[in-house]
Amino acid sequence: MARQVASLFAGLMILLACGGHQMGFMDSRSPLYNILNAIVSAILGYVALHPFQIGFVLLEGAWVLISLYVLLRANKVVER
Repeated sequence: MARQVASLFAGLMILLACGGHQMGFMDSRSPLYNILNAIVSAILGYVALHPFQIGFVLLEGAWVLISLYVLLRANKVVER
């Protein structure tokens, strides 16, 4: 039951991020967009562990890493 609630929450968050981007309310390079992506991907990656779904785990793991990379890269640009 908890995994289903987590999946539902993550699904709503990704709809918020992607829908906001598609409608022009959110920039895909903004910290909020990438924070949402990282959180959603981490939740969905965790959900994919039981039962183990290798493709889904790899996909969500890649999205976490990409989102965190963009966030860290943006912070380095701001610090200069």
